[in-house]
Amino acid sequence: MTTVVTPPGKNEDTMLDIAIIGAGPSGLATALRLHQKGFRPRIYESVVELKPLGVGIDVKVYGTQELDELGLLEEFRAISVDAKESIFYNNHGQEIYAERCGVHMGYLYEQRFVHRGHLQMLLHRTVLERLGQDAVVTGARCLGYVNEADGVTLDLQHPDGTSSQVRADVVIAADGIKSVVRQQMHPESSNPVYSGITMWRGTTLMDPFATGGTILHIGAPSISSMIVYPIAEDFEGTGKVLVNWVVEATRDESVEDWNQRGTVEEVLPYYDDCDLPFLDVRQMLRDAREVYLFPLIRHEPLESWVDGRVALAGDAAHAMYPRGGNGACQAIVDGRVIAEKLATHDDPGEALKAYEAERLEAVNRIVLAHRGEGYEVIRRMVEERTGGQRFDDVEQVLPLAEADAIFSKYHSLVGQPRPGFEAGEPTGFRTAYAPAR
Repeated sequence: MTTVVTPPGKNEDTMLDIAIIGAGPSGLATALRLHQKGFRPRIYESVVELKPLGVGIDVKVYGTQELDELGLLEEFRAISVDAKESIFYNNHGQEIYAERCGVHMGYLYEQRFVHRGHLQMLLHRTVLERLGQDAVVTGARCLGYVNEADGVTLDLQHPDGTSSQVRADVVIAADGIKSVVRQQMHPESSNPVYSGITMWRGTTLMDPFATGGTILHIGAPSISSMIVYPIAEDFEGTGKVLVNWVVEATRDESVEDWNQRGTVEEVLPYYDDCDLPFLDVRQMLRDAREVYLFPLIRHEPLESWVDGRVALAGDAAHAMYPRGGNGACQAIVDGRVIAEKLATHDDPGEALKAYEAERLEAVNRIVLAHRGEGYEVIRRMVEERTGGQRFDDVEQVLPLAEADAIFSKYHSLVGQPRPGFEAGEPTGFRTAYAPAR
């Protein structure tokens, strides 16, 4: 049985019905931004019950600013960890380079680490509080859309087998890496390619390490790479931190699925020779609470995000390798720009085109940069210059000034130039931690 529904609550000033597909962080943040501009969108989500799934997200300073502008800074701080320093090591555990993070580097906002599911739940609660309990419709899977002269019709499927249609003036598709809307809009891009790299993603409950807000980048890229950072302090009253870790290595597979289970035994041998002064990497892996596999799938940058009155946002528009901490942040920025354009253009289609014009080219550059190594290139440079062996003096291998230039270029790429670098002030440093044995 199919029913046709017109969402209630048209805004008295704008008279726009806006439907958002997907209640992930992207869709929820977009709804909150639209609400700030006087709109009352409705979100359609395929799952029946939202749960705090996922692992860690590294929220960059501009992402924290977005959450502050949404009036959520204090709540966000309560569920996240202040990032203080970022340190890079070779596969032997020898320090290559370090930089401070967020306000500790001189930015106006903090960089923070958070559990993706906890951030999603914060945004979800806020949407219900500000837009009403009927603002999120669960159990409504989008099957496709039909553009019409004055709006869009969405085809939805429900868990009981029934279907319905929803009419809207504008549709924002924030339905993720497997976006049905993107597949319809760009069928030629519906078959992404496996990169040859798989991520093992896990969490471990443990004592704090280093500053308590340190992110570690470890390994020789030709063998394996690891990222480690805390995502919750005093987790569930234990006095310990919940640490997120990600290991990259090659693996023969092609399924893009966050829910595949993995084992630490597959990656432990990569770190047999890694000795850090403040962290037993192998024990951290053995103590994992959960391990998920996620193959890195290459989605080609799209030439357009808009079809009539339908626009893609977040991963649906620009699925990135989960490196560099920009995927979720860029998705939240999408929502702000969409809201600004819809509030300042009389024609909804022109508003969406203006959003695309402002965002597409710049974000596609970030997508391509994440496919490469970004600032992680310094670990490969050290590996190549030392033949993968231990070094005696890192300054003779990778001078601090050379590394500084690499990092500053990357930060500028994502629109966050490092404070002080253009004035010639050093931004990177060497830590006072004891060297590896």
